[in-house]
Amino acid sequence: MTERKPPGMSFETWVDSQITRSIARGDFDHLPGAGKPLPGLDREETAYDWALAKARREGEDTAAMHPPGLALRRERDELPARAERLTSEAQVRALAEDYNARVQAFWRRPQESRYSPVPGLADVESLVAWWRENRPPAPPAPPRQAEPPPRRRSSWFRRPRA
Repeated sequence: MTERKPPGMSFETWVDSQITRSIARGDFDHLPGAGKPLPGLDREETAYDWALAKARREGEDTAAMHPPGLALRRERDELPARAERLTSEAQVRALAEDYNARVQAFWRRPQESRYSPVPGLADVESLVAWWRENRPPAPPAPPRQAEPPPRRRSSWFRRPRA
């Protein structure tokens, strides 16, 4: 396919001739999937479906593709799992209050559609109560070992006793 199209020949004719020569050389023999139907031809695929499938194939997080309201709802559902990893009640409160501030900012923005999902606020007190009940017990403090008495330093100029 590195040769140039001859002048005066239409593009379609030139491409057809390239394909015919490749078939004659056997370039298309023994290809994987030869003689099998193309996957996914039996259903309609929207641009969103295509983008979602591509993101999944590449191992990307598809949560970033949600509309903002739906993403906030999903985040509210994941708050307990995130709070479980925190170590203090103040951090749990800050997590819930940060989420609520972002929801209130979302409410103030004009929406793309009147059918956009509207997220609700997180109940800070119930999240904190849940965290108190379900937090892992604090690991016991290691027993404190008695320190050995300080060693008496000998002077370098001390003469040996005879």
